[in-house]
Amino acid sequence: MKEFELNNGILTGLKNNPNTPRIALSFNIAINKEETIPGIYALMSRLLQQGTKKYNSEELASVLEENAIEFSVEMKQDYLSFRFVCLNEDFKLALEILDDVIKNSTFEEFDKELIKLKGEYSAELDSNKAKVSDEFIKTIYEGHMYGNTYTRILENVDKITKSDVTDAYNNIINHGKKVISIVGDINEGELRNLLNSTLADIPNSEIEADEIPSCTLNEQKVAEINKPDAQQAQIFQGWLAPTVDSPQYPAIAVLNTILGASGLSSRLFLELRDKKGLAYTVRSAYRSFAKSALFHIYIGTEPKNVEVSLNGFMEEINKIKTIPVSDNEIEAAKKNIIGRQQFITETNSQQANLSAHYAILGLGFDFQPKLIEKIKTVTPKMVMDIANELLNDKYVIAMIRP
Repeated sequence: MKEFELNNGILTGLKNNPNTPRIALSFNIAINKEETIPGIYALMSRLLQQGTKKYNSEELASVLEENAIEFSVEMKQDYLSFRFVCLNEDFKLALEILDDVIKNSTFEEFDKELIKLKGEYSAELDSNKAKVSDEFIKTIYEGHMYGNTYTRILENVDKITKSDVTDAYNNIINHGKKVISIVGDINEGELRNLLNSTLADIPNSEIEADEIPSCTLNEQKVAEINKPDAQQAQIFQGWLAPTVDSPQYPAIAVLNTILGASGLSSRLFLELRDKKGLAYTVRSAYRSFAKSALFHIYIGTEPKNVEVSLNGFMEEINKIKTIPVSDNEIEAAKKNIIGRQQFITETNSQQANLSAHYAILGLGFDFQPKLIEKIKTVTPKMVMDIANELLNDKYVIAMIRP
């Protein structure tokens, strides 16, 4: 990927994929302060798609639809992301719309978006799995911005004013580190000129004080939701883990795949669902943010099987801690991870989004191929060592059951 800086110093990556009809752009801006009220950032990302000084919300939606421009704004845990995908010939127009949204959003539909947010979040929490996932996240990240889940937002969102949102947005725009990733068939010289004539007057802070704390979990916690009409028990058990920039990340990724992320061939699926008949669904997951990563196991089971399922978790954890995985199993896990990495970067849009994600975390636009090479070096001993370190007695269990 070709890297260069705009006139204001924004680091930009360009991957030229010749003969592709659509260009994708991802523009990420780092967050360096926790939101003062849970929900400010969620409302912000919604309002950034609801009109500018040039276009009201209907006009903006219309011009995007008429030109087949896929445009979105998404608030991640660590950054605000503006994205678009357009036909090659419409790149200049899409860039002008992006520039307008970033600089001239009016936030005028605040009350309307607040009502919509509350309705959508409440509806989402009708799902028992969503409800217990929410409880799990806010428990393991208690007191931290990462724990601002739907329920925490709903409890606080009515305290938010429009000025809270605009103040937070201005802080992000003026003080957040920024990266841009573009993937498609476009001339580098033309691209530089277009970017410098639009986004190059946005303030860019390469080094800003990061006020967001790291995350810690120093004890075991259990959070239980009693729901009398629940037909199924839903259980999450999870640990805080090293992040993607850690040397241990590849081994944890392989551990996760072996234990529960590879679907039908994973140990949890084979043992708890196929052999013991405990689970409707069982799997593990590993997600990394800037300040923390999260490793968790999930199972949906009959209410009478809660304790048996938790014991089943521990049995599989103890096995992987004490018995080296076979060469065949570890090689299959590596192939699974590498295959998924290739699958999630098939399109220009996927490539732009992933490279911008790694770049805003300080890992570089080209981190993915480096990660794949590191995955290939993981050994059975590395998996056993990280299992013993990671899967300790400092965890959170959250469940919902009648």
